[in-house]
Amino acid sequence: MLNFYIDTALREKAEPLLQSGQVMGLTTNPTILERGGQTLADLPSIYEWATAAGAREVFFQTYGDTANELVENGRRLHGIGERSVIKVAANRAGFEATAALRALGIPVLVTAVYNAVQATLATSLNAEYIAPYFGRMNDQGRPAFDEILRMQQVIEASGSETRLLVASLRSPQDIVSLSEQGVTHYAIPVPVFENLYTEPLTDGAITDFDAAITRLG
Repeated sequence: MLNFYIDTALREKAEPLLQSGQVMGLTTNPTILERGGQTLADLPSIYEWATAAGAREVFFQTYGDTANELVENGRRLHGIGERSVIKVAANRAGFEATAALRALGIPVLVTAVYNAVQATLATSLNAEYIAPYFGRMNDQGRPAFDEILRMQQVIEASGSETRLLVASLRSPQDIVSLSEQGVTHYAIPVPVFENLYTEPLTDGAITDFDAAITRLG
């Protein structure tokens, strides 16, 4: 089963998709919040309307310079609600914080992952999710598709329940290509999600159907 999450904290964009059941939840990070004119003080409100609209999971990113700060802020963010998943960046402090948060029973997504080594460490720590940055990897000349498949193979070979939740997607074809290889979870930006609906031939067929209905009276 494929699982789509909308990569925004804007209510007017996310709420209709949640209410219609087209996405499982929403993913945020500090950049997304800043882009939307939101602050940390808005997170409880975001959680409230998102879960009311049907979000099964809402992702908030912890912050701080040390593992202790990441853990403390992660605990506070998880306190917003039981459906929150805490995002932790994939550096040394982040992996230390991941281990501590998991020991507390707090679900974690390890984010900003660029290579299979990082994914291997996140898997060993029993992170719920790993977020490789598909588009950004390609931007840096990295073979994103091949590297993400290596991550997927590590997870499958280890028998882990950790899942990839691929981010930094640039087109619907990115999703199709990865799904063909068994990747199932995606954080999809709003413009990319809107492009999922785009097919001129389908539009033409609908025009023909509408014309036929009119003639049928």
